[in-house]
Formats: sequence, C-alpha cells, structure tokens
Amino acid sequence: MAEAIELKAWTRARTGKGGAREVRREGRVPGIIYGGKDEPQNIAVETKEVSKQIKTGHFQSTIFMIDMDGTKVRVIPRDVQLDPVRDFPIHVDFMRLAKDASVTVDVPVHFLNDTASPGLKRGGVLNVVRHDIPVRCPADHIPESFEIDLTGMEIGDSIHISSVKMPEGVEPTITDRDFTIATIVGQKAEEEEEEPTEEAEGAEAAEGAEEEDEDKEDTEKKE
Repeated sequence: MAEAIELKAWTRARTGKGGAREVRREGRVPGIIYGGKDEPQNIAVETKEVSKQIKTGHFQSTIFMIDMDGTKVRVIPRDVQLDPVRDFPIHVDFMRLAKDASVTVDVPVHFLNDTASPGLKRGGVLNVVRHDIPVRCPADHIPESFEIDLTGMEIGDSIHISSVKMPEGVEPTITDRDFTIATIVGQKAEEEEEEPTEEAEGAEAAEGAEEEDEDKEDTEKKE
C-alpha cells in the first residue's frame, strides 16, 4: 500500500508566464495545490525530485506530504505537464486530501510466472490490453500494483477484471462490463491480424474496381 513521500516546496508569489519562467530558471517546477476548504496555493518544487518521482511510473497514484516551511499538506498529483521537446516537468497540479478521502487512480498491472504458461512456451504472445486498471479507493490504501499469475494459461485464454483480487475498499471504476486485461494469442493469429490475406486483398481490389466503375457510370450519365 502507498505511503506518503515528503516533498519540499516553496510558496510562489509571482504567477503567470513570467513567474513560471523565473521558477524554472531556479531549477524548480511551478505548481498549484487545490481542493478542500482552503484557497488554491501556488508553489514551486524541485525539478530533480519531481522528475525522479515521475520515472517511478506511478507518480499520479502516489501520496505526497508537501512541506512548506514546516507546514505540511497531504496531497496527490492530479496532472503533470511535460515539455514537448525535452520531456521534463513544467507544471504540476496537486489535490489536497482530507482525512479518510477516497481517490480515483490508475494502478499498474504486473504479470508473473510467464515461464509457467504452456501457451507462452509454445510460442504464444501475451497481448496486454490494459497496462493500468482505474480504481476508486481510500487515499491511504492505494495498491502499488495488481499482480496477475500466468501459470497454466494457454493460447486463447483471457484475463478479465473479475479474476483480479481487489483489496478491501478498492473497486474498479468500470462496472458495466467484465473488461479484458490481457489475452494469450498465437503468433499465427497475430500475423493474420497484422497482414491481410491474399483473399482479403483480392476482395478489397474487386471492391475498389466496382467503385471506380460506378463513378465512371455516374460521370457518363452527367455528360
């Protein structure tokens, strides 16, 4: 389960593009803390520390304790903007978390024991449909990941959300269907999906020819 990670921050007096550029020149990322009964607060956090947390792969499902000159606020990242060219953070939004708050987060999926899957041993391929599962859960009990055991799985087998054991208080946000997380497919089936068969290509060519003839007839009628 997730534990709060302390993150040093500074209050940010200047806002707007000029203020943001000034913060970035100091090696920090401009951000904002919002939510709860308090007013939104402009802050700045260390760029290196934010980049380090982003690289973990679960930045937006991690609880942080923002420390501003001794005043601590429990938050969760809700949005992070990256530079489109150099891929470093340029702005971060944090949401305050009240006591016993619940949050919606994407929890990563980890697959275990691929060597114990007969289907994969015979040349099958694990086709991952969802790398993360969106869930609603208490902020103090966010799962770090969902582990799925591939032992005994054959080609053609699928893993659905109903087969994933959820901790108490954790529920998927998609409730109208038993959605697929992954399937084990044969290489032949995968190739057929990627490359159209000669028969399909012939049908497409014939269909294209028919459309050309119809266009030609329409043109002749108009003339």
